[in-house]
Amino acid sequence: MKEPRAAPDLARHRATELVAACSIEISPRDDFAGEKLRELLDPGTTVFVNHPGSVTHHDIVAACARLRHAGFSPVPHIAVRRLASFTQANDFLQRAEAEAAVTAALIIGGDPDHPVGPFPDAYDLLASGLIERHGLREVAFAGYPEGHPRISARTLDEALRAKVELAGRQGLDVSLLTQFGFDAAPILRWIAALRARDIVCPVLVGIAGPATVATLAKFAVRCGIGASLRALARGHTAFARILAEAGPDALIGVLVAEEDPRWPIDGLHVFTFGGIRRTAEWITGYLRRPLAGGESVLC
Repeated sequence: MKEPRAAPDLARHRATELVAACSIEISPRDDFAGEKLRELLDPGTTVFVNHPGSVTHHDIVAACARLRHAGFSPVPHIAVRRLASFTQANDFLQRAEAEAAVTAALIIGGDPDHPVGPFPDAYDLLASGLIERHGLREVAFAGYPEGHPRISARTLDEALRAKVELAGRQGLDVSLLTQFGFDAAPILRWIAALRARDIVCPVLVGIAGPATVATLAKFAVRCGIGASLRALARGHTAFARILAEAGPDALIGVLVAEEDPRWPIDGLHVFTFGGIRRTAEWITGYLRRPLAGGESVLC
């Protein structure tokens, strides 16, 4: 039997709570990756620092240190296929702990088709023992509700279970961060399938912050999220453009209205394709909107 939808007032409160606690993502060379971010977001916000091919692990550690000094909670991406050696991986983790008090990291394979060093995937870095050695207490892994453009669903499922089980044996807290999407249905089905396989670690749902339709479509194509791309393009009208550029409000509304209370969403993570300032303005604006009874989160 399908669970009943949440009442509108309860759903609005639930959505506001999720947005208030959301994490964001930033490039290590962004001007806001440090003290300047306090102009836009409250200290204490969890900030993931991504690992594109144009930066080194030194850039990521430096950004994490600046963010920690400014009062934020930095979580570096570790794209393992970009790590050239055990020595480089060890230096990355050692400095992240010593210079930025990093206790959590998102461990991903990364974009390269072939590793430049000894780590083909996240499991291999976990198995090396380096994660345990350098003070990390929590690891996050990527989740793909709409699949991966180059990896089969079966392979993804097997790899995810192996990583979650190994991290658990190592005494690490585990969470999952999903690829962004514009369609709630595959996200909620994926969470339900996880729980049916007894994978019960927290799930942060990735959403795209406000950006142009062209930008969102570019990243959707790159990430292979076909169902979401169809949802974005549906109708080819000005409404779709307004929906995309205004922010993920509609998606969040459907997620909280349709989530199964047995397997609720644990949090939101905002990908800042349209820029940090634009995302921060959307978060602030969302939290200032009146709730039932006229109150708002930000007074």
